[in-house]
Formats: sequence, C-alpha cells, structure tokens
Amino acid sequence: MNAFLLGALAGLAVAMPVGPVGVLLMRAGLVDGLRVAVAAACGIATVDLVYGVVAVAVGAPVSRLVELHEGVIRSVCASVLVAVGVYGLLRRPGPDDTREVTSSHGTYLRFVGLTAVNPLTAVTFTTVAIGMAAGVGGSWSAAVAFVGGVGLASVAWQLLLAATSALVGLRIPQSGRRWVSMTGSAVVVLVGVALFV
Repeated sequence: MNAFLLGALAGLAVAMPVGPVGVLLMRAGLVDGLRVAVAAACGIATVDLVYGVVAVAVGAPVSRLVELHEGVIRSVCASVLVAVGVYGLLRRPGPDDTREVTSSHGTYLRFVGLTAVNPLTAVTFTTVAIGMAAGVGGSWSAAVAFVGGVGLASVAWQLLLAATSALVGLRIPQSGRRWVSMTGSAVVVLVGVALFV
C-alpha cells in the first residue's frame, strides 16, 4: 500500500477516537472560539506528527519501552488529566468574560503537552502507527510520505473538530458556555480517575 495512504490511515486511527484531549479541544471551540480551538488542534497534530516520525525511525524500541513502563506512564498521565480537569472546574470566569481571550500560543503549548502525555495517544501509536510504519520499508521517501500522511490526516481531523465546535459555540449564550466548560472539565477528571483504576 502507498506509504502516504498508510500514514493517513494511521493518523486517522490515532486522531478520530475522541478521548480526554479531544474533549478539551471541543471545549476550547465551544467556550473560547475558533482561534483558540485552531491553536489547540495544531498542538495535537504536532504531537501526532512527531509520533509519526518516531514510528518510522525507532518504532520497535519505543513500543517496548512504553510496554515496560505502562503503569508509570498511565499514573503520570492520569495525574495530569485530573489536575487539568480540576483547574477547569475551579476556574470561575467573570460575567464580563468574552470568547477568544485565551492566548493561542499558550493553548498550543498546553495541548502539545497534554497530547504528549496522553496514554491513549501513545498506546494507539505503538499498536497501530508503528505496525503500519513497518510496511513502509527502509526508503527515506516512503518514510517521509508516511509521516506526511500522519500529519495531514491528524491536522485535518483536529481542525474539523475545532471548526465544528466553534460554530456550535457561537449559538450558545455565555451562561451555556460556562456549563459546557464545567461539563468538559468534569469529563476529563473522570477519565483521569478511570486511568488510575
């Protein structure tokens, strides 16, 4: 199969299941608007692209490393998710808060960090993307095509989520956005707690 298509399939396999980071992305679109959601989407896609590079460069050793330390990785990631969710629950926007006041640069970096430590992303890449990357062979051009497919598929899907949630958010009043924000944060806390079990 074409290396670019393999990469695109791997990118979609990682991006499409909506986990805690996907929930936070949609929350950003609903609450903070398109600019912030696009920054979040680009942060997620950046990590997927880096994971794609890792998959074709040193996939097997990384896969073994993740398997050996899965418990520690899961605990650290669960702690981060719970902390992020609790922060979102405790954050009380004032009545004069408006959409799109959050820094895009800060949002991008935050989502890079959240995606990098998300165990669901790491596990999916070790099981799906690394397996697909093995079919690329030793060709540099095929490896570049695979990584390009991963990055393009991921950013396209994340931008679709960002744009859709931002459009829906335009129809939600300020009070409704507060409820959406709290619900999204609560979901992230629950996912983090579930990872401890």
